[in-house]
Amino acid sequence: MHCPKCGSAIVTGSAFCPACGRPLLESSQNTRRESKSLVGFSPKINDPAFARYQKASSSWAMIFAGALALIAIVGFPIYGRMSGELEMPTSLYYGMGIGGMFIAIALVQIAVRGRDTTWDGVVVGKQVFERETYDKTNDMHSTHTIYECKVKRNSGKVYTHQHEDYDTVFNYFDIGDKVRHHKGFDGYEKYDKSKDTIIFCIACGAIHDISGDICSRCKCPLLK
Repeated sequence: MHCPKCGSAIVTGSAFCPACGRPLLESSQNTRRESKSLVGFSPKINDPAFARYQKASSSWAMIFAGALALIAIVGFPIYGRMSGELEMPTSLYYGMGIGGMFIAIALVQIAVRGRDTTWDGVVVGKQVFERETYDKTNDMHSTHTIYECKVKRNSGKVYTHQHEDYDTVFNYFDIGDKVRHHKGFDGYEKYDKSKDTIIFCIACGAIHDISGDICSRCKCPLLK
C-alpha cells in the first residue's frame, strides 16, 4: 500500500503516512462513501437539463428534415430541367413527395420518443460473432465483429442490441446487471456503478471518467 499524496510505502491500516503525515483513514472512508453513492438509479434524471436536451433534439430533427425537404423540392425541378429526364410539374411533385417523406420520418421519430416509457430490466445475454457483408459498389466482401447484448424488461420482453466493430458498450455491461431505460433516451443506466471506471451520458452517449459530474458534450448531469 502506498500513500496517495507522496507515494511512500505504508502499512495497511495505518492512520497516517509516516513520511508526509497525510490522514489515511479519512481517505479510505471517503472512498467507501463514493462507492456507496454509485449504487442505485440516480434521481438526477429529473434535472431540467434533460428536458431541455430532448426539446432541442426534436427541434433540430425538424430543422434538419425541413432543410432536406427544401433541397428536394428545389433540387428535383433543377435536375429535371438540366437533365431533360423530368418535366414540370412532374419534377416538382417528385421533390414534394421526397421532401414530405423526410418531414414524415422526423415527425414519426418525435412521436415514438414521446410515447416511450421508463422501465427496468436486466442484462440476460452477451455474445460475439462474425458477420460477412457485401459491398455492391466495390464488389467486395468484408467481415465485421458483432458485439451483442440482450436486455430483458421486467415485463418479459427482450431487447437485442448490436454494435459492429465496437466493444465499449459490450464490455461495460455484465450478465446479471440491473439496468434502467429512461423515457426518450436510447441507452441504459446501470444500477451498480461502484466498480466502473467510466460512465456513459444517458442523453448523448458520450463516455466520461466515473469521477465526472456533467457531460462535457451536452452539459447534462451524469447519472450517478
